[in-house]
Amino acid sequence: KALDDFGVAYIEAGNPFSNPKDAAFFERVKGLRLKSAKLCAFGSTCRKNIAPCDDENVAALLKANTETITIFGKASELHVTEILRATPEENLAIVEDTVRFLKDNGREVIFDAEHFFDGCEANPEYALEVLRAAVRGGADVLCLCDTNGGTSPLDLYGAVKRVCGAFPDRRVGIHCHNDAGCATANSLLAVEAGAVQVQGTFIGFGERCGNADLSAVIPNLMLK
Repeated sequence: KALDDFGVAYIEAGNPFSNPKDAAFFERVKGLRLKSAKLCAFGSTCRKNIAPCDDENVAALLKANTETITIFGKASELHVTEILRATPEENLAIVEDTVRFLKDNGREVIFDAEHFFDGCEANPEYALEVLRAAVRGGADVLCLCDTNGGTSPLDLYGAVKRVCGAFPDRRVGIHCHNDAGCATANSLLAVEAGAVQVQGTFIGFGERCGNADLSAVIPNLMLK
């Protein structure tokens, strides 16, 4: 409610498949009336060799009954082959099919391109191909994730600008971790490059060294 009063546009409220408390949260907020914010359920694309309609994680996202769903998928070829143990082509199908399934069920979809900047450095064409797969599925937002928090600001600016130029009809977002201490700077530069959505936590607490600090990002964008 406090974030809604403040004017935050989206509140990524948990992963309903990950643990009982997150699932219970979505049950409790079904009657909550928000003025400006949209609640988002968060989860991953379907698993390899399992169709979205048969995937328990995807089913939990729909059951959360939020207007918007955020899903993450691999945008680094290395993570596709070494973590998912999938082929690059299989991963493209996973991304496209999951996004399309959620869109067919009436949801706004934010696609989090996990490890995008690492993937873009190693194989930029494949990283962009993952985004194209999400667009073919109907993704409303392409959110570029600096998942390991190690991308330098100028490198990040160039990559975001390239994506915004390649997908002029899609909203582009940014999701930065703070392992190198650059999450706030990277978020601001991403906006300069054309991103229109910034993901973060309100005072920066988050995984490992934290996420982009919205208490710094918001006033910088609003006042400066």
